[in-house]
Amino acid sequence: MALTGNSSGLDRLRFSNRFSRQLPADSIDENFCRQVSGALFSRVQPTPVKAPSLLALSVDVAELIGLSAADCDQQQLARILSGNELLPGMDPHASVYGGHQFGNWAGQLGDGRAINLGEVIGPGEKAWTLQLKGAGPTPFSRQADGRAVLRSSVREFLCSEAMHYLGVPTTRALSLVLTGDRVVRDMFYDGNPKAEPGAIVCRVAPSFVRFGHFELLAARGDLNLLESLLSFVISTDHPDLATRLSESDKDARRVIYLDWFARVCRSTQDMVTHWMRVGFVHGVMNTDNMSVLGLTIDYGPYGWIDDYNPDWTPNTTDEGQRRYRFGQQAAVARWNLFQLANALNPVIQDAETLQSMLNAMPAEFERARKEMMAGKLGLPAAAVEHPSFDELLGGLERLLCSQAIDMTIFYRCLIEYACQHDSSPVSLIDVISPALYPLAGSDRTGVVPENRPLFRDWQESYQTFLLQFAADSDSRRAGMRAANPEFVLRNYLVQQAIDGLEQGDRTEFDSLLRLLKQPYTDLAEADQRFAARRPDWARQRAGCSMLSCSS
Repeated sequence: MALTGNSSGLDRLRFSNRFSRQLPADSIDENFCRQVSGALFSRVQPTPVKAPSLLALSVDVAELIGLSAADCDQQQLARILSGNELLPGMDPHASVYGGHQFGNWAGQLGDGRAINLGEVIGPGEKAWTLQLKGAGPTPFSRQADGRAVLRSSVREFLCSEAMHYLGVPTTRALSLVLTGDRVVRDMFYDGNPKAEPGAIVCRVAPSFVRFGHFELLAARGDLNLLESLLSFVISTDHPDLATRLSESDKDARRVIYLDWFARVCRSTQDMVTHWMRVGFVHGVMNTDNMSVLGLTIDYGPYGWIDDYNPDWTPNTTDEGQRRYRFGQQAAVARWNLFQLANALNPVIQDAETLQSMLNAMPAEFERARKEMMAGKLGLPAAAVEHPSFDELLGGLERLLCSQAIDMTIFYRCLIEYACQHDSSPVSLIDVISPALYPLAGSDRTGVVPENRPLFRDWQESYQTFLLQFAADSDSRRAGMRAANPEFVLRNYLVQQAIDGLEQGDRTEFDSLLRLLKQPYTDLAEADQRFAARRPDWARQRAGCSMLSCSS
């Protein structure tokens, strides 16, 4: 994007910086790796880069923070969004937190390659934290360089925005800046590192507070600071609770803390339900990657389901255990919330109520999942009460797992099937055949012959529901189109965009930027390839299916 004009838009940004003003800072100013206690952040300056240049800017995110792209000088914007130049009012810092990684307590972690520039006040007095990912080392970098490479930065920028337009709660991405530096990474952890182009993403969210912030304070027994942080997040993110908090005694505060935890549970449930709806797999649901606002955060080895498989994970590090597989995400979210509850209980001191909230979650998740699935199938929420609804979903699961069936294409094809006026519909197999991946032994429609009874039986069950919960075709079609995207950001598409950018060609990158903003719209004929089944060559190619945790 070409930006013209002067820097007045940047000069008008207002910074509040409540996190760094109201919470204790590290007493040491030097930037070296260390354990940081008695504080929630360390002030640290971004490390300058060689030649920053703006590769992409999300205009609507810029507007969220009160920044008009037309008022900005492109070169100055690149300098600021790479960390080479700071605006008045910015207060750069890295926060300290801990976390459970793959189920094991990891101790202190922190912002190892993320630096918060500060909190800006946007239109409507809404606060947004700006965070640079890849801006250099911090006290929490654990001997690493704090940088990020182009491939991981492209993936984070695109996915943040794709998730937003899909309607999934997420952090946003303001910008993608090339640094002009080379960054050495061993992508496959096989002892063959190489130099890659460096890049920095500016992430934007109301807050970047994670479960791990509370966990680390609890593990260290710093309960005064834990309660200070708890009061802070309530006062900044939940003003209705904050009003009650300021006038409460200890017992009343306990009730407010429990109300806040209940909200975290609900927002986390909502986020994961949306992941399941669109076929997204986070890949690294460690507690340090869980936002207390229920936002998807830290896009590493993520992926969208191609051929439906509840046991699939995009993370090569998790390939053996598959802890963070697609079908396990709701259970892992609850496990993570249990760790948060453990951290909070020394302050709340009501383990029984916390446990009862957690015990209720499986049923609540399941209810939310069923209502989400009803929407995908063009049925009203009332359908989940039908005595055969569980059987309908069970049959669908067996069908989808019976052979390689593309999840996104299957549900999109299902829309026209569900909206037929004729009570004697065409064959389900004929309608969803574009979703079937070619298999040896399949017939002309793509179905393996022994699976035909599964399709036939489920078609009969589904047709019964469609007739019982009748709706006019336009309404049903609109509801299903809103629940089932046409376009998702498949890993192989992103890898093609990365390959192009590394060769100086941004054609594919720009196409993805355009399409991710309209994921529920039928694609033009020229764009149909972006909604097609994953090509066979992409099954095993690096970056096109599974990914490592390497940046």
